[in-house]
Amino acid sequence: MATTTGASVQLIRNATILLEVGGTTFLIDPMFTPQGEMPTVTDNPEVPESLTTENQRRNPLVSMPDIDLSYDAVVVTHRHPDHFDEAAKEELEVDVPLFCQPEEADAFADEGFTDVRPVDDEVSFEEVTIHRTPGRHGHGELAKGMGPVSGFVFEADETVYVAGDTIWYEPVEETLDRFEPDLVVLNGGEAQFEQGDPITMDVEDIFAVREATDATVVVVHMEAVNHCLLTREELRTETEDVHVPEDGEQIGTDQ
Repeated sequence: MATTTGASVQLIRNATILLEVGGTTFLIDPMFTPQGEMPTVTDNPEVPESLTTENQRRNPLVSMPDIDLSYDAVVVTHRHPDHFDEAAKEELEVDVPLFCQPEEADAFADEGFTDVRPVDDEVSFEEVTIHRTPGRHGHGELAKGMGPVSGFVFEADETVYVAGDTIWYEPVEETLDRFEPDLVVLNGGEAQFEQGDPITMDVEDIFAVREATDATVVVVHMEAVNHCLLTREELRTETEDVHVPEDGEQIGTDQ
């Protein structure tokens, strides 16, 4: 558990992170399935011939790093299987405080979780105030079909904005303006289906966030699911002052 002031995020894998803020540790979007034990996302755009075999591997593409998974509460931005999977449902303690979207609270309760805390607007936990924020999981009609998604802002001694699966659009900019976070966590990867535009942030979206805030910006949700086509190397090459951690790496507001 966190014992110091400030805030940090440790990437586990994909969008699974440990967030330390206000002396409290949150496990966000747990995906615990072992490497290769989830289906391939087959509805993905064609990629260069050299990447075709890579792009058809079963998910997750990589294993979990060997790190301590101690936490005080769980937050699920939405219930897509790369954010909350069967393995997490089996491994999490049923009485863990679990924060989620109101639309998905009944599903967690039906699975046996006994301390489900839907966030309509804001709630408090320990010394942290948790705000739910809007997200748009793609563009146009595709975004509607992806269902509701949320981001969350964690306010304590420092403020952290975990944007969740969203593209750059006006409510993201409004969230940055309203809360003036010290640390922002974005889901990159430019996840894409065969039809339509990306459903998570691409380079242009991430650049827009970088331009809109003075916060430490950390990008996750990369190189773990086969339809996420933007690599860490590409993002590092095409952006400045953006942290792109490896699995297991921790980034703090003092970096």
